[in-house]
Amino acid sequence: MCLGIPGQVAERAAEYAGQLAVVGGRRHVDVGMLADEPLEPGDWVLIHLGFAVEKVDEEPPQRARARLELVGPPRELEREERS
Repeated sequence: MCLGIPGQVAERAAEYAGQLAVVGGRRHVDVGMLADEPLEPGDWVLIHLGFAVEKVDEEPPQRARARLELVGPPRELEREERS
């Protein structure tokens, strides 16, 4: 079993022949496994170990994010709160 974290594509990066996408505004994710899927900004993908493994509809990632927020705030928010 693997854990896929949902992320929204912000843009396709120019590096590595278009096999990278910026997800969540700043994380580079390898989208090479989804070469047959057209990915546009705003699309949602499941990410595992830095690779986009599946393109998904928006609703499941929103539900998953809501569940993850029950565990605690994202690290970015924790860092900002400590500053």
